[in-house]
Amino acid sequence: MDPIEAPALSLELPDPDSDAISTMEFLARLEAAWQVCDRFDLQTEIWRGRILRAVRDREKRGGEGRGTGFLQWLREQEISKTRAYTLIQLAESADGLVGGGLLEEASVNLFSKRAFLETAQAEPEVQQMVSEAANEGQQITRKQVKRLADEFTAATSPLLPEEIRQRTAENLLAPRVVAPLVKELAQLPEEQQQDLRRVLQDEPELDRVKDVTLTARWLRKAAEAGLAVRAFQHDHLDLEKAMQEAQRLDALGLLADAVGQAQQLEAAVLKLHTSWRRLGGLYERLWVESGSSTPHLRELLNALQTLSGSTLRVSLGELAGGKRLRLQLVEEAHDQLQPPPLP
Repeated sequence: MDPIEAPALSLELPDPDSDAISTMEFLARLEAAWQVCDRFDLQTEIWRGRILRAVRDREKRGGEGRGTGFLQWLREQEISKTRAYTLIQLAESADGLVGGGLLEEASVNLFSKRAFLETAQAEPEVQQMVSEAANEGQQITRKQVKRLADEFTAATSPLLPEEIRQRTAENLLAPRVVAPLVKELAQLPEEQQQDLRRVLQDEPELDRVKDVTLTARWLRKAAEAGLAVRAFQHDHLDLEKAMQEAQRLDALGLLADAVGQAQQLEAAVLKLHTSWRRLGGLYERLWVESGSSTPHLRELLNALQTLSGSTLRVSLGELAGGKRLRLQLVEEAHDQLQPPPLP
Protein backbone atom coordinates (compact mmCIF):
# COMPACT_ATOMS: atom_id res chain seq x y z
CA MET A 1 0.00 0.00 0.00
CA ASP A 2 1.26 3.44 -0.87
CA PRO A 3 2.10 5.72 2.05
CA ILE A 4 -0.65 7.99 3.31
CA GLU A 5 0.61 11.54 3.16
CA ALA A 6 0.71 13.04 6.63
CA PRO A 7 -0.69 16.54 7.27
CA ALA A 8 1.82 19.32 7.64
CA LEU A 9 2.62 20.06 11.27
CA SER A 10 2.28 23.84 11.40
CA LEU A 11 1.17 25.14 14.76
CA GLU A 12 0.86 28.84 15.52
CA LEU A 13 -0.35 29.13 19.09
CA PRO A 14 -1.86 32.40 20.31
CA ASP A 15 -0.02 34.34 23.00
CA PRO A 16 -1.77 33.60 26.34
CA ASP A 17 -0.62 36.98 27.70
CA SER A 18 -2.04 39.00 24.79
CA ASP A 19 -5.01 41.30 25.40
CA ALA A 20 -5.50 41.79 21.66
CA ILE A 21 -7.29 38.46 21.21
CA SER A 22 -10.67 37.52 22.67
CA THR A 23 -11.12 34.43 24.80
CA MET A 24 -13.39 32.90 22.16
CA GLU A 25 -10.82 33.35 19.39
CA PHE A 26 -8.02 32.16 21.70
CA LEU A 27 -9.86 28.88 22.43
CA ALA A 28 -10.83 28.42 18.76
CA ARG A 29 -7.19 28.67 17.64
CA LEU A 30 -6.12 26.22 20.32
CA GLU A 31 -8.84 23.80 19.21
CA ALA A 32 -7.59 24.01 15.63
CA ALA A 33 -4.04 23.27 16.76
CA TRP A 34 -5.28 20.34 18.83
CA GLN A 35 -7.01 18.85 15.79
CA VAL A 36 -3.73 19.01 13.85
CA CYS A 37 -2.06 17.07 16.66
CA ASP A 38 -4.93 14.57 16.60
CA ARG A 39 -4.36 13.91 12.89
CA PHE A 40 -0.64 13.43 13.50
CA ASP A 41 -1.43 11.03 16.34
CA LEU A 42 -3.64 9.03 13.99
CA GLN A 43 -1.01 8.82 11.25
CA THR A 44 1.71 7.87 13.72
CA GLU A 45 -0.33 5.11 15.33
CA ILE A 46 -1.45 3.66 11.99
CA TRP A 47 2.16 3.38 10.90
CA ARG A 48 3.25 1.99 14.26
CA GLY A 49 0.54 -0.63 13.86
CA ARG A 50 1.84 -1.52 10.41
CA ILE A 51 5.41 -1.79 11.75
CA LEU A 52 4.29 -4.06 14.59
CA ARG A 53 2.27 -6.18 12.20
CA ALA A 54 5.31 -6.60 9.97
CA VAL A 55 7.39 -7.75 12.95
CA ARG A 56 4.69 -10.16 14.04
CA ASP A 57 4.11 -11.57 10.55
CA ARG A 58 7.84 -12.09 10.07
CA GLU A 59 7.81 -14.27 13.19
CA LYS A 60 5.08 -16.45 11.70
CA ARG A 61 7.63 -17.72 9.21
CA GLY A 62 9.64 -19.37 11.98
CA GLY A 63 9.38 -22.81 13.50
CA GLU A 64 10.17 -23.56 17.12
CA GLY A 65 10.07 -20.53 19.38
CA ARG A 66 7.77 -18.78 16.93
CA GLY A 67 6.60 -15.43 18.30
CA THR A 68 9.37 -15.03 20.85
CA GLY A 69 11.18 -12.55 18.60
CA PHE A 70 8.05 -10.41 18.40
CA LEU A 71 7.71 -10.34 22.20
CA GLN A 72 11.39 -9.53 22.55
CA TRP A 73 10.99 -6.67 20.08
CA LEU A 74 8.08 -5.32 22.14
CA ARG A 75 10.17 -5.44 25.31
CA GLU A 76 13.01 -3.58 23.64
CA GLN A 77 10.60 -0.88 22.43
CA GLU A 78 8.85 -0.81 25.84
CA ILE A 79 5.47 -1.59 24.30
CA SER A 80 2.96 -3.84 26.07
CA LYS A 81 1.40 -6.73 24.17
CA THR A 82 -2.06 -5.21 24.63
CA ARG A 83 -0.89 -1.87 23.26
CA ALA A 84 0.81 -3.59 20.32
CA TYR A 85 -2.31 -5.46 19.25
CA THR A 86 -4.42 -2.32 19.66
CA LEU A 87 -2.12 -0.53 17.20
CA ILE A 88 -2.17 -3.51 14.83
CA GLN A 89 -5.97 -3.45 14.91
CA LEU A 90 -5.92 0.27 14.10
CA ALA A 91 -3.64 -0.37 11.11
CA GLU A 92 -5.92 -3.14 9.90
CA SER A 93 -8.94 -0.87 10.28
CA ALA A 94 -7.18 1.77 8.16
CA ASP A 95 -6.29 -0.82 5.54
CA GLY A 96 -9.87 -2.11 5.57
CA LEU A 97 -11.45 1.30 5.05
CA VAL A 98 -8.93 2.41 2.43
CA GLY A 99 -8.29 -0.97 0.84
CA GLY A 100 -11.98 -1.76 0.78
CA GLY A 101 -12.60 1.23 -1.43
CA LEU A 102 -14.70 3.18 1.06
CA LEU A 103 -12.12 5.80 1.91
CA GLU A 104 -9.59 7.57 -0.28
CA GLU A 105 -6.05 7.53 1.10
CA ALA A 106 -5.78 11.30 1.37
CA SER A 107 -9.11 11.43 3.23
CA VAL A 108 -7.59 9.75 6.28
CA ASN A 109 -5.98 13.10 7.06
CA LEU A 110 -9.45 14.61 7.58
CA PHE A 111 -10.18 12.44 10.63
CA SER A 112 -9.28 13.06 14.23
CA LYS A 113 -7.86 9.98 15.91
CA ARG A 114 -10.98 9.30 17.95
CA ALA A 115 -13.26 9.89 14.96
CA PHE A 116 -11.31 7.33 12.94
CA LEU A 117 -11.53 4.75 15.72
CA GLU A 118 -15.29 5.37 16.04
CA THR A 119 -15.70 4.92 12.29
CA ALA A 120 -13.70 1.69 12.24
CA GLN A 121 -15.97 0.25 14.96
CA ALA A 122 -19.23 1.48 13.40
CA GLU A 123 -21.74 -0.45 11.30
CA PRO A 124 -20.88 -0.76 7.57
CA GLU A 125 -23.67 1.65 6.64
CA VAL A 126 -22.27 4.28 9.00
CA GLN A 127 -18.76 3.71 7.64
CA GLN A 128 -20.13 4.33 4.16
CA MET A 129 -21.76 7.64 5.12
CA VAL A 130 -18.71 8.89 7.02
CA SER A 131 -16.33 7.88 4.24
CA GLU A 132 -18.42 9.68 1.63
CA ALA A 133 -18.33 12.86 3.72
CA ALA A 134 -14.55 12.59 4.16
CA ASN A 135 -14.01 11.91 0.46
CA GLU A 136 -15.92 15.12 -0.27
CA GLY A 137 -13.38 17.04 1.84
CA GLN A 138 -15.27 17.40 5.13
CA GLN A 139 -13.35 17.36 8.42
CA ILE A 140 -14.57 14.39 10.44
CA THR A 141 -14.96 14.67 14.21
CA ARG A 142 -15.94 12.05 16.75
CA LYS A 143 -19.15 13.97 17.45
CA GLN A 144 -20.21 13.66 13.79
CA VAL A 145 -19.51 9.94 13.69
CA LYS A 146 -21.39 9.34 16.93
CA ARG A 147 -24.38 11.35 15.67
CA LEU A 148 -24.59 9.28 12.47
CA ALA A 149 -24.17 6.04 14.42
CA ASP A 150 -26.93 7.04 16.85
CA GLU A 151 -29.28 7.97 14.00
CA PHE A 152 -28.66 4.66 12.25
CA THR A 153 -29.14 2.64 15.45
CA ALA A 154 -32.35 4.45 16.39
CA ALA A 155 -33.81 3.97 12.91
CA THR A 156 -32.93 0.32 12.32
CA SER A 157 -32.41 -1.61 15.58
CA PRO A 158 -34.77 -4.62 15.86
CA LEU A 159 -34.48 -4.35 19.66
CA LEU A 160 -36.74 -1.28 19.60
CA PRO A 161 -40.52 -1.44 19.25
CA GLU A 162 -41.88 0.06 16.06
CA GLU A 163 -43.46 2.92 18.02
CA ILE A 164 -40.03 4.15 19.16
CA ARG A 165 -38.47 3.87 15.68
CA GLN A 166 -41.43 5.76 14.20
CA ARG A 167 -41.24 8.60 16.72
CA THR A 168 -37.48 8.85 16.16
CA ALA A 169 -38.02 9.09 12.39
CA GLU A 170 -40.53 11.89 13.03
CA ASN A 171 -37.94 13.76 15.17
CA LEU A 172 -40.11 13.37 18.27
CA LEU A 173 -37.33 11.42 19.98
CA ALA A 174 -33.64 12.32 19.69
CA PRO A 175 -31.39 9.50 18.38
CA ARG A 176 -28.79 10.37 21.06
CA VAL A 177 -31.41 9.40 23.68
CA VAL A 178 -32.59 6.24 21.93
CA ALA A 179 -29.14 4.83 21.07
CA PRO A 180 -28.12 4.21 24.74
CA LEU A 181 -31.40 2.32 25.18
CA VAL A 182 -30.45 -0.04 22.34
CA LYS A 183 -27.00 -0.58 23.86
CA GLU A 184 -28.48 -1.55 27.23
CA LEU A 185 -31.25 -3.75 25.78
CA ALA A 186 -28.70 -5.69 23.73
CA GLN A 187 -27.04 -6.91 26.93
CA LEU A 188 -30.19 -8.28 28.56
CA PRO A 189 -31.84 -11.71 28.21
CA GLU A 190 -34.68 -11.94 25.67
CA GLU A 191 -37.37 -12.18 28.36
CA GLN A 192 -36.25 -8.94 30.02
CA GLN A 193 -36.01 -7.26 26.62
CA GLN A 194 -39.61 -8.19 25.85
CA ASP A 195 -40.86 -6.87 29.20
CA LEU A 196 -39.16 -3.51 28.62
CA ARG A 197 -40.34 -3.32 25.00
CA ARG A 198 -43.93 -3.75 26.17
CA VAL A 199 -43.49 -0.80 28.51
CA LEU A 200 -42.22 1.32 25.60
CA GLN A 201 -45.05 0.20 23.31
CA ASP A 202 -47.60 1.41 25.84
CA GLU A 203 -45.83 4.72 26.45
CA PRO A 204 -43.29 5.68 23.74
CA GLU A 205 -42.48 9.02 25.36
CA LEU A 206 -39.12 10.64 26.15
CA ASP A 207 -39.38 10.26 29.93
CA ARG A 208 -40.31 6.59 29.60
CA VAL A 209 -37.37 5.96 27.24
CA LYS A 210 -35.02 7.43 29.84
CA ASP A 211 -36.64 5.38 32.63
CA VAL A 212 -36.40 2.13 30.67
CA THR A 213 -32.78 2.85 29.74
CA LEU A 214 -31.95 3.34 33.42
CA THR A 215 -33.85 0.19 34.40
CA ALA A 216 -32.02 -1.84 31.73
CA ARG A 217 -28.69 -0.48 32.96
CA TRP A 218 -29.50 -1.46 36.56
CA LEU A 219 -30.60 -4.94 35.46
CA ARG A 220 -27.35 -5.42 33.57
CA LYS A 221 -25.15 -4.15 36.38
CA ALA A 222 -26.92 -6.25 39.01
CA ALA A 223 -26.70 -9.38 36.86
CA GLU A 224 -23.02 -8.85 35.96
CA ALA A 225 -21.97 -8.15 39.54
CA GLY A 226 -24.21 -10.92 40.88
CA LEU A 227 -22.40 -13.54 38.81
CA ALA A 228 -19.10 -12.48 40.40
CA VAL A 229 -20.28 -12.30 44.03
CA ARG A 230 -19.26 -15.50 45.80
CA ALA A 231 -21.82 -14.92 48.56
CA PHE A 232 -24.56 -15.53 45.97
CA GLN A 233 -23.20 -18.90 44.84
CA HIS A 234 -25.84 -21.02 46.56
CA ASP A 235 -28.26 -23.36 44.80
CA HIS A 236 -31.30 -21.94 46.59
CA LEU A 237 -30.65 -18.31 45.56
CA ASP A 238 -32.47 -17.00 42.47
CA LEU A 239 -30.90 -13.67 41.49
CA GLU A 240 -33.27 -13.06 38.59
CA LYS A 241 -36.37 -13.39 40.77
CA ALA A 242 -34.76 -11.20 43.42
CA MET A 243 -34.21 -8.51 40.77
CA GLN A 244 -37.85 -8.83 39.67
CA GLU A 245 -39.01 -8.28 43.24
CA ALA A 246 -36.69 -5.29 43.66
CA GLN A 247 -38.01 -3.85 40.39
CA ARG A 248 -41.57 -4.26 41.64
CA LEU A 249 -40.61 -2.29 44.76
CA ASP A 250 -38.94 0.39 42.60
CA ALA A 251 -35.67 -0.46 44.38
CA LEU A 252 -33.72 -1.90 41.45
CA GLY A 253 -31.15 0.90 41.59
CA LEU A 254 -30.52 0.22 45.29
CA LEU A 255 -30.08 -3.50 44.58
CA ALA A 256 -27.65 -2.81 41.73
CA ASP A 257 -25.57 -0.56 44.01
CA ALA A 258 -25.66 -3.11 46.83
CA VAL A 259 -24.54 -5.97 44.57
CA GLY A 260 -21.80 -3.80 43.07
CA GLN A 261 -20.55 -2.88 46.53
CA ALA A 262 -20.61 -6.57 47.54
CA GLN A 263 -18.45 -7.41 44.54
CA GLN A 264 -15.95 -4.68 45.45
CA LEU A 265 -15.91 -5.79 49.10
CA GLU A 266 -15.18 -9.41 48.21
CA ALA A 267 -12.38 -8.31 45.88
CA ALA A 268 -10.94 -6.14 48.66
CA VAL A 269 -11.10 -9.04 51.13
CA LEU A 270 -9.32 -11.33 48.67
CA LYS A 271 -6.58 -8.75 48.23
CA LEU A 272 -6.40 -8.28 52.01
CA HIS A 273 -6.04 -12.03 52.55
CA THR A 274 -3.22 -12.26 50.00
CA SER A 275 -1.33 -9.36 51.59
CA TRP A 276 -1.93 -10.75 55.10
CA ARG A 277 -0.55 -14.17 54.19
CA ARG A 278 2.50 -12.66 52.51
CA LEU A 279 3.19 -10.28 55.41
CA GLY A 280 2.90 -13.17 57.87
CA GLY A 281 5.49 -15.16 55.96
CA LEU A 282 7.90 -12.23 55.78
CA TYR A 283 7.37 -11.49 59.47
CA GLU A 284 8.30 -15.04 60.48
CA ARG A 285 11.45 -15.02 58.33
CA LEU A 286 12.57 -11.68 59.76
CA TRP A 287 11.88 -12.83 63.32
CA VAL A 288 14.09 -15.91 62.82
CA GLU A 289 16.91 -13.74 61.40
CA SER A 290 16.72 -11.16 64.20
CA GLY A 291 17.82 -11.52 67.82
CA SER A 292 18.97 -9.68 70.93
CA SER A 293 21.58 -7.83 68.88
CA THR A 294 18.87 -6.16 66.76
CA PRO A 295 16.58 -4.45 69.28
CA HIS A 296 15.30 -1.85 66.82
CA LEU A 297 14.39 -4.51 64.28
CA ARG A 298 12.57 -6.48 66.99
CA GLU A 299 10.67 -3.35 67.98
CA LEU A 300 9.62 -2.85 64.35
CA LEU A 301 8.47 -6.48 64.15
CA ASN A 302 6.44 -6.05 67.33
CA ALA A 303 4.64 -3.15 65.64
CA LEU A 304 4.00 -5.32 62.55
CA GLN A 305 2.43 -8.00 64.72
CA THR A 306 -0.76 -5.94 64.84
CA LEU A 307 -1.10 -6.59 61.10
CA SER A 308 0.45 -10.03 60.64
CA GLY A 309 -1.41 -11.94 63.37
CA SER A 310 -4.88 -13.46 63.23
CA THR A 311 -6.32 -10.24 64.71
CA LEU A 312 -5.63 -7.07 62.73
CA ARG A 313 -5.83 -3.63 64.29
CA VAL A 314 -5.78 -0.79 61.77
CA SER A 315 -6.12 2.93 62.41
CA LEU A 316 -8.74 4.53 60.16
CA GLY A 317 -7.04 7.93 60.46
CA GLU A 318 -8.25 11.37 61.38
CA LEU A 319 -11.07 11.39 58.81
CA ALA A 320 -12.74 8.60 60.80
CA GLY A 321 -12.29 10.41 64.10
CA GLY A 322 -9.14 8.47 64.98
CA LYS A 323 -11.06 5.21 65.28
CA ARG A 324 -9.32 1.85 65.00
CA LEU A 325 -10.73 -1.15 63.18
CA ARG A 326 -10.20 -4.62 64.56
CA LEU A 327 -10.58 -7.59 62.21
CA GLN A 328 -10.18 -11.25 63.04
CA LEU A 329 -9.14 -13.51 60.19
CA VAL A 330 -10.09 -17.17 60.54
CA GLU A 331 -9.33 -19.51 57.65
CA GLU A 332 -11.92 -22.27 57.28
CA ALA A 333 -11.95 -25.35 55.09
CA HIS A 334 -14.55 -25.39 52.31
CA ASP A 335 -16.68 -28.09 54.01
CA GLN A 336 -16.88 -25.97 57.15
CA LEU A 337 -18.64 -23.12 55.37
CA GLN A 338 -22.40 -23.02 55.87
CA PRO A 339 -24.84 -20.50 54.41
CA PRO A 340 -26.10 -18.00 57.01
CA PRO A 341 -29.55 -18.64 58.49
CA LEU A 342 -32.46 -16.61 57.18
CA PRO A 343 -33.50 -13.77 59.53
